[in-house]
Amino acid sequence: AARESWSLREGELPKERKKPEQKVLFLERTRGSEILFGIAPCSMALSQSRRDLFRLFLKQSSGSPRFVMNELVLQAMARGVPVHHLSRRELNALCKGQVHQGVCMEAGPLRFKSLEEAERGDLGDEESPNRQVIWLVLEHIQDPMNLGALLRSAYFLGVDRVITSQRNSCPLTPTVSKASSGAVEVFDVYSTDDLQSFLKAKSEEGWEVVGTVSKPEDVENVPVINCTEFEWNKPIIVVIGSEGEGISLETQLLCHRMLAIPPGRALHPGIESLNVSVASGILLHSICSQRQRRAD
Repeated sequence: AARESWSLREGELPKERKKPEQKVLFLERTRGSEILFGIAPCSMALSQSRRDLFRLFLKQSSGSPRFVMNELVLQAMARGVPVHHLSRRELNALCKGQVHQGVCMEAGPLRFKSLEEAERGDLGDEESPNRQVIWLVLEHIQDPMNLGALLRSAYFLGVDRVITSQRNSCPLTPTVSKASSGAVEVFDVYSTDDLQSFLKAKSEEGWEVVGTVSKPEDVENVPVINCTEFEWNKPIIVVIGSEGEGISLETQLLCHRMLAIPPGRALHPGIESLNVSVASGILLHSICSQRQRRAD
């Protein structure tokens, strides 16, 4: 792989009390690589075969449990990934001051899978008439922390597929991996550049398309129901909109129903909605728990 000169000079390090004769860290970095950070993302990436992995960086005299670091070293050795020990300042510079927990890794980027791969994918007994399938569609989610939290919730709660709109959406960055606690390293994420056509096609196949809204009064021509009243017995797609604007009007009009979370009190103006990842976790739990009850 092509490598490029890469140095972390004094001015690039987080501001701390200067020490005499600070050394400059010179590294040869693989062109196009990125720096994963955090124990869970690095461990999950090492345990899978979804990224190119180049080097593992561990903090000298790490405060993390020794068995955790030993396990990372063993995983790296099994994959043939070189291990380097760096100071805290050097690790801080590698990940630009993010919370790394004493672990960083140089790796190739993780990319979205195509929508065609989602359609071909094997979900086991998905075609069974008793199988309740749920796909999550994310339209224009731009904050990497929100995207990571959404993917973590979707993975935990049992969502079968996650599909994002290609335009105006956050890529699968190291920050997304950290916010997902490594879930993105094991959970495929798909992407489409024509979200409306995709939703129309699935609707014609018999799927129910369900949107989400924070203010029911903003919705026209689509029925809005309390999420606790929603029942489903066919494959569904749950659409989550962007942090600021919610679901676009074009997508909203393709939904069969819209779901809203009822507040627990009279709300003060300006505090009338939830963070998108929090709201999505509540909605997904309400929906996915029906599938669990039916399985019981």
